[in-house]
Amino acid sequence: MIGNRPGGRLARVSTTEHALFVYGTLQFPEVLLPLLGRCPDLAPVELTGWRAAALPGRVYPGLVSSVRATVRGVVLSGLSAGEWAVLDAFEDDEYDLRPVDFGDDPGARWGRRPENPDLAGTARSAPGVVWTYVWTADVTPHDWRAEEFAAEHLTVFATRCAGWRRTIEPTDCNS
Repeated sequence: MIGNRPGGRLARVSTTEHALFVYGTLQFPEVLLPLLGRCPDLAPVELTGWRAAALPGRVYPGLVSSVRATVRGVVLSGLSAGEWAVLDAFEDDEYDLRPVDFGDDPGARWGRRPENPDLAGTARSAPGVVWTYVWTADVTPHDWRAEEFAAEHLTVFATRCAGWRRTIEPTDCNS
């Protein structure tokens, strides 16, 4: 079953109030459609202090801290609790769901790393806090390239996503 198990990654997130910053495969409507059955609102943003790192043996990236880097992505808003549950189940165990701070405007061009890496206690009230999946395992020294992924892997990856989504019980996701 998917969903928000006690102590799980979604335990700190108010799924009706919070948005999700995505920087890899989830920024593509071709991936979101088979996973969620729709494409949520996508607001392009850039987040400083982080990079989308290429991962060994994988076609998707991991977000890692990098002081001089900037990563492009989109903020997904208007996700239902069921959609959060699907996306959380989709993400590997090597990801940790963490807040990042975009300042007063979550649609701002430039974000920044929070001074306090554990914003979880204040995330519900902080206006510029958006959640994201941060990679916690090994990465390559290279950045992941969305253009390369789109050209070389997107069609097959989206098909795999559709197959994975069919394995999830609809009642587990519709909250």
